[in-house]
Amino acid sequence: MNRKCGICTGCGDRRFRWSLSFAALILLLILLAFWNIGAGSVELPAREILDILFSPRRQQDAGWHIVWDIRLPRVLAAAVLGGALSVSGFLLQTFFANPIAGPFVLGISSGAKLAVSMVMIALLERGIMMSSGFMILAAFAGAMISMGFVLLISRRVRSMSMLVICGVMIGYICSAATDFAVTFADDANIVNLHNWSLGSFSGISWENVRVFAAVSAAGLILAFLLAKPMDAYQLGEVCARTMGVNIRRFRVELILLSSLLSACVTAFAGPVSFVGIAVPQLVKRLLKTGKPVLAIPGCFLGGAVFCLFCDLIARTTFAPTEISISSVTAVFGAPVVIYMMVRRRQRTEP
Repeated sequence: MNRKCGICTGCGDRRFRWSLSFAALILLLILLAFWNIGAGSVELPAREILDILFSPRRQQDAGWHIVWDIRLPRVLAAAVLGGALSVSGFLLQTFFANPIAGPFVLGISSGAKLAVSMVMIALLERGIMMSSGFMILAAFAGAMISMGFVLLISRRVRSMSMLVICGVMIGYICSAATDFAVTFADDANIVNLHNWSLGSFSGISWENVRVFAAVSAAGLILAFLLAKPMDAYQLGEVCARTMGVNIRRFRVELILLSSLLSACVTAFAGPVSFVGIAVPQLVKRLLKTGKPVLAIPGCFLGGAVFCLFCDLIARTTFAPTEISISSVTAVFGAPVVIYMMVRRRQRTEP
């Protein structure tokens, strides 16, 4: 007997929306990836890009080296690191139960930037090159120190707005310390850190790609493993405890994982602003749900699309001059943050 069920119809509508949303994000990701590979001082049409990607015989061509040595690693960096940063923001928003929490706003990215800069300066002055793994460790240490300050403040400050302000102040202090160290460095290689400290996906090598892809993949898998306790945690601590979630251990895992993903991004691309706070909100609005099992892959795809789009603007709008990626992401991400803060204020007012 066929009977129409409103609940089942609603489930079907939601699944259709989710499928359509993921399909749209994947399509945008592919289109932007090809657009980024083809755009630049040497324009490459899509047919030539495909021929270069799947024809090893063209290794002696200039176009082959442009794609494989310069543009493709940069595209992968923007996609993977942008996705990782967005997932890190989603984890922090889940931890603080607030939509305006993010690694850049809370000063975590700036702490990672300061640690990497100081360690890199110390090593370069001795003629020692910094490995990719050591960069991630330094960035992770800086991110954990900044996160520690944020957690200490959160125990004394009940208002999330005040916590955000304190996080912004921590970020400014770390950025000022980084700029001071870079400005007075003598070595030419150290002075070039200024470009990295502003945020950029340029200069990525295939060795870097292998490292950050492995770290990001591990982080994404661990985030999926935390999807069920996160789902319970979103309902409240009491509900999570009744469902068997160890709140203390879960919080530590969430902090470590979000800091690791944020540190990985900062180590290779510098601080990238507003991706970790704006993209999760846009993705949750697109999917009409904040369920981690859907939001985590959605945030990864959304962050990849957002950073590919912003990186395209950063390097082509005023070519040959390149804008820092943080400047572009701020232009598109800051209005989302302002909207979220205004809307949250209106909800709390009687």
